[in-house]
Amino acid sequence: MVTRTGEGAPRVATESRPIPPGSVDLADFVGESMLLLGAAATVLLQLAERGVGHGVAEHSTTLQRPLDRLRTTMTYVYAVTLGSPEEKQQIVRMVNKAHVPVHSETYTAFDPELQLWVAATLYRNGAEMYSRMFGELGDNDLEHLYRQSAVYGTALQVKEHMWPATRADFEAYWDEKIASFEVDAKVRAFTRHLLSGGEAPLAVRALMPLQRFMTIGLLPQRLREEFALPWSRRDQRRFDLFWKVFPPLYRLVPRPIRQLSATYYLRDMRRRMAAQQHLI
Repeated sequence: MVTRTGEGAPRVATESRPIPPGSVDLADFVGESMLLLGAAATVLLQLAERGVGHGVAEHSTTLQRPLDRLRTTMTYVYAVTLGSPEEKQQIVRMVNKAHVPVHSETYTAFDPELQLWVAATLYRNGAEMYSRMFGELGDNDLEHLYRQSAVYGTALQVKEHMWPATRADFEAYWDEKIASFEVDAKVRAFTRHLLSGGEAPLAVRALMPLQRFMTIGLLPQRLREEFALPWSRRDQRRFDLFWKVFPPLYRLVPRPIRQLSATYYLRDMRRRMAAQQHLI
């Protein structure tokens, strides 16, 4: 089972409020490997924000090293949610260093508004995936997870007051952002290459049809249209069938096995830190 190390839960923007008893914890939430099914959809939601999309398309090595970029992204997520305070501080320093060259006249990776959107996608898609797999969460669980999820942004340059004060405020922010996006040709071209597997090993590219299908299915219809990603009624029926069949099977898997991805990435992170190897 994945557990936090060090001195308890990560510091988040809203931790001064009482935590509802018996809540699902963010450590339980992010440890589930099924969240990886929504990873590419989360990336596309981030790319829809033009500053993020152009920054990734112009500076990222995702197409050349997709598995390594997945590793660095998941390492950040697991470090700030499951790692010790020292590990969190170290990974944040590394991310900030990696962000230094990511800028142009129109964007910078240190823009807190862009980071807020990235954090929002990590929370929103993670919550959706968890609910699809384990059923709708109660208000206490949703509130607790929402408060803790602020750490995705506040660990970097997002100020605590920027995280929407309530879940209703967050949904209003989310809907406004989705309605405002206009995806341009540069980001569409990058997305097409990304969903084809880029330069990933053949075994990974063989799995891309499933990942592409899941990614498009998880996107809001407006963004499917913005990214020019086709989606038919037949696709929707297959997507709905998948989510009827897969969750009961997934829940039969013992929890330590379901959390192997988090266990692997955390061990890899600690090994690299101990050996002072490249991490981000």
